[in-house]
Amino acid sequence: MKIHLLGILLFVFYAGVYAQESYFPESGPNWEKHSAKEAGITAKDLQEAIDFAEANEYTGSRDLRQAILEGFEHEPFHDIQGPTKKRGGPAGMIIKNGYLVASWGDTHRVDMTFSVTKSFLSTVAGLAVDEQIIGSVNDSVSSYVWDGTFDGEHNAGVSWKHLLQQNSDWSGSLWGSADWADRPPKEGGLDDWRYRELNKPGTVFEYNDVRVNVLAYALTNVWRKPLPVILKEKIMDPIGASTTWRWYGYDDAFTIIDGLNMQSVTGGGHSGGGMFISTEDMARFGLLFLNNGNWKGKQLLSERWIKEAIQPSRPNVNYGYMWWINKQGPRHWEGVSEDIYYAAGFGGNFIVVDKANDLVVVLRWLEPSKIENFMQLLGKAL
Repeated sequence: MKIHLLGILLFVFYAGVYAQESYFPESGPNWEKHSAKEAGITAKDLQEAIDFAEANEYTGSRDLRQAILEGFEHEPFHDIQGPTKKRGGPAGMIIKNGYLVASWGDTHRVDMTFSVTKSFLSTVAGLAVDEQIIGSVNDSVSSYVWDGTFDGEHNAGVSWKHLLQQNSDWSGSLWGSADWADRPPKEGGLDDWRYRELNKPGTVFEYNDVRVNVLAYALTNVWRKPLPVILKEKIMDPIGASTTWRWYGYDDAFTIIDGLNMQSVTGGGHSGGGMFISTEDMARFGLLFLNNGNWKGKQLLSERWIKEAIQPSRPNVNYGYMWWINKQGPRHWEGVSEDIYYAAGFGGNFIVVDKANDLVVVLRWLEPSKIENFMQLLGKAL
């Protein structure tokens, strides 16, 4: 009888643990909640972190068209090429073991998310690798896209991996924007930037949206479908995302594939475009990654890809496949788990995946320099 009772207790215990670890929200706005106490989080410290996020709103204009033009005024010839949208106020969600522990602001509101879009873009690349549409990330992109975009000795040496890690130094123009004019160095002028010596692909990290958009263009060519369609069918619908998110490109970023006029989307929004999405849909995307690409028992994105995507690149230990990684390096958050990786966008948009604590954190419009402080405060509550 004692052995039988022990077996029942063990079954109940492990079933409870499994249920806790595998909770996924159903489609719609009703996300099951846990109190801070149920989640093992100190309520007082949690509230302190939330108060901090609400008190440290991004200082740029809520008119994002104005904020973009001011934020990138150093770029020569910079202008708005795609749609923009006025933003809301600070918002956020904290998810523990899949359950909603805290939220603030308007989490249903759709806002621009800027370079958080890059992590969605790299996911579409991962799907292409999973389905063997791309044989290997080490393949030269020129063997897949032969329309001149990757012509020349230098560009022919650019691989998918180089584009994903932002160390390709691809050279050229796309949709009217030249690579050298995108986030140029603080020193020098037009001739210095235009006629600089190119770096061997894979050796130097440079955050550059033109090259990110080249990746989006190349992926559109290999999928032979618009990337938002791929993302919707294979990721966003299965995770129960709302119908409100949109992924835009520039107004003139269209190409003909199979006789169809397709828009090539952007990987960011600093010239407009990119992912427009709610806090709640961002949280679902983060939860998919927290669960290693698995949603309710269905593997939507391979665990192998996710592990590869969050490996440090040689030129930048804090950057993987368009995910930032909290390892020791220039972008390390002190006093915060090194199991963390995150998507980050202009204006203080973040999706943080904390494997060590089974945590997903989404932040909207937090002053970007304050993210480390916020995560330290949240860490006190755990």
